[in-house]
Parts: sequence; structure tokens; C-alpha cells
Amino acid sequence: MKKLILGDGLLGSELKKQTNWDIYSRRLSDLDINNLTSLEELIKNYKVIVNCIADTDTYSKNKENHYRVNYRFPSNLSNICEKLNIKLIHISTDYVYANNLPVATEDELPLPAPNWYSYTKLLADEYICLTNSNYLICRLSHKPYPFPYDEVWDVITSGDTVDKIASLVIKLIEKQSYGLVNVGTGTKNLYKIAPKKKIIERPSYVPYDTSMNLDKMNKLLNK
Repeated sequence: MKKLILGDGLLGSELKKQTNWDIYSRRLSDLDINNLTSLEELIKNYKVIVNCIADTDTYSKNKENHYRVNYRFPSNLSNICEKLNIKLIHISTDYVYANNLPVATEDELPLPAPNWYSYTKLLADEYICLTNSNYLICRLSHKPYPFPYDEVWDVITSGDTVDKIASLVIKLIEKQSYGLVNVGTGTKNLYKIAPKKKIIERPSYVPYDTSMNLDKMNKLLNK
């Protein structure tokens, strides 16, 4: 089944490394998200689209770009996939889960979202769930491997290094999983992923606890 990865960032590049799937590696600016014809032309010969494109800059105050990249683009992509009977794999984030929802399940509506980035990602998740009949949304968090920074935030996560998270996403896709799925490797402090790094206090815009319930993922993967 022919698959196309959209986006060559950390996760998209790792998915390509672990598979033989095609990848669209040019910048999103090369795509006119309002030109549905050009987007349809790009994906029409594939059976599965893996959307890794996102504006993940939680520092940014550019709300318009977050809205354009994290909501408008995946919404348009979802509409085209539905029209062409293409399965959409959409990469979302554990940041949608607010601090009052530790060990969150997929059935919970995580409002209020902790920042504008997570809010626009949540909008896309909800749009796809409501309008698409053949999708997999993976809510996850991934870090570079090896961890390149000298400091690490004191936060709770279900995420892990990108190689491990990519492997889980691939397994879910290969099992033709459907719906909204939390993806991770269990609840832990982030410094467990990056031992021997200096632990520092998180910025105020970063939620402290984005740990997720992984029962659905484990069931799908027969763990």
C-alpha cells in the first residue's frame, strides 16, 4: 500500500528512515493550502498519507501561522483524503492535554488547551474526527536521539525519543488502526529520557503534566 509522509522534520525524517515510504520534504510554503487542486494532485496516487507538518513553536506569538499550519492545512488535507478514499494519518500532540487531565484518555475533551499551539492542534483533531471516515490521529511527544541539550525541563510525559515513538506509529499504521490514539511509552519525568542533564524549571507556557493513558494503544498493538 503506497504511503506518503508529509514533512521532513524530526518525526517525518525518522519515519522515512525506518520505512521505504515516500516523503514530501519541501517546505509548507511550497504548498498553497488554499489551492485544493494542487494538494489533491500531490497525494492522489497514494493510499495512505502521514501528515507530520506542524508549526511546533510554542514560543511564537504568531497565532495566524499556527492557525494556518496546524488547523487549516490538515482540515483541507482531510477533506481531500475523504474525497479520494485515502487514509489519513495525522500526527497530533500530547500538549492538547491540560494540566488538570493527568494520564488523560482519548475520550476526554481537553479544554482549556494550555496554549495556542495546542489549541490549534486540538481544532484539527476535532475536525478530522467529525468529518473523516478513515483516519488515525496519533497524539504523542518525541525528543531527539541522542538528546542534544545540556538542560531538561522538570515535566511529566508519556513521550520518548523519536526512534521509539516512530516505531510505535509505524506499528499502528501497519495494523490499520483507526481513530484517536495516545502514543507513548509510559508515564515518566522527562529527565528519564535525558539522564545526566541539568534539570531546570519549565517555562510557564509549558504544561507540567501531559501524561496519557495508553491502554488503547497497547490493546491495538496486542501488548
